[in-house]
Amino acid sequence: MSPGRVAAAVTPSVAAGEADVDAADGVVLDPFEAELDGVDAALDGVLARAAGVEAPEFGIVTPATTPAPIASASADVTMIRVCIPTPSVMPSISRPDEGRGSCQTYGMSHEPASEIDVQQAWSDPKLANILYHDWEASTYDEKWSISFDDRCISYARDRFEHVAGTSGWPYGDALELGAGTGFFLLNLIQAGVIARGCVTDLSPGMVEAALRNANNLGFDIGGRVADAESLPFDDESFDLVVGHAVLHHIPDVELAMREVIRVLRPGGRFVFAGEPTIHGDVIARKLSQATWWTATRVTQWSPLRQTWARTPTQLDESSRAAALESVVDLHTFDPDRLAATALRAGAVDVHTVTEELTAAWFGWPVRTFEAAVKPGALGMGWAMFAYKGWLALSRVDEKVFSRVVPDEFFYNVSITGTKANVSSSGDFG
Repeated sequence: MSPGRVAAAVTPSVAAGEADVDAADGVVLDPFEAELDGVDAALDGVLARAAGVEAPEFGIVTPATTPAPIASASADVTMIRVCIPTPSVMPSISRPDEGRGSCQTYGMSHEPASEIDVQQAWSDPKLANILYHDWEASTYDEKWSISFDDRCISYARDRFEHVAGTSGWPYGDALELGAGTGFFLLNLIQAGVIARGCVTDLSPGMVEAALRNANNLGFDIGGRVADAESLPFDDESFDLVVGHAVLHHIPDVELAMREVIRVLRPGGRFVFAGEPTIHGDVIARKLSQATWWTATRVTQWSPLRQTWARTPTQLDESSRAAALESVVDLHTFDPDRLAATALRAGAVDVHTVTEELTAAWFGWPVRTFEAAVKPGALGMGWAMFAYKGWLALSRVDEKVFSRVVPDEFFYNVSITGTKANVSSSGDFG
């Protein structure tokens, strides 16, 4: 399982609410139907908790009016969970100056979300992302085993090198979109891939967490709350733009790609890693659903309950987090269509690679099992088994299965490309 890639435990009720989509015409093949009520209640609870307002009891009270989930597909990106037109509404938080400029660090203080914000989040994926990631910011690194040691430095460097090679290291000025707690950019700095960096995220809480991590590592980086579809930076500001597991959260991926090209200097590169593929995501989530169903029932057996079973409250918490992901996770990708999106946005030399076939089949059930059992029941021996198992299978995927299995069946897709090496006067350099 890729560190930093949010792979929440998928409960049966949540997984049943995922619609399958015919990519050719966007027809919903398996609508949410009756299970939507359970997802509604779960989402209502987690959004309310993020906002600090009273939440209804999980699984009992549902909103009187809930936007109908829409599943659609374009020529390049399949949207399989919740794809609702985004209204022009933003949360009640203090935002930095929307004007373009440098990556100066702005104050990140923000007001708690209001009850109105919570209701708006049902139909606004951006707002849902802010509420969810602000709520997760303080525990995100622990939850997803994110670190800034050799393990994650190697992971970040290898992901970058696999898709973009080592030419140009270190890049001078780098920007990370959807940085979260800074996992990708900070580890790339430690790996010698990047010299200077700036983190951005739609969530103020995540920007704060990334800057804290940078400070702990002794790095002086900038940070701004920013929307990837409208970046607050001048043209030609960066040599490199990176992101890890971010594109699937962005409503308009092509618009974000156009912004990436705009802020890159001529010849500058972008690298986005850890994005879910259409078929790989379906397989992984089905495995997670089966693991969750089995683990939460077996651990309730009386000889195992005290040592292994989570409490009903803890299980509800995991279910709520999984429910919210059905709103904040907007896309899965076909590698070729993702590349076409980047080309339309103005990129050149676009290239994609896919990773994790058997590693994902192993990693998703492992992480789901961890979420299903009592905290502390699994020790360091389990952690080493999980990490070494994922690592070994990743190597098998790269050396063997990548040669014979179609790329769209692998779980992760990474993409890179560059901005045409043209000066502002229009002359080729």
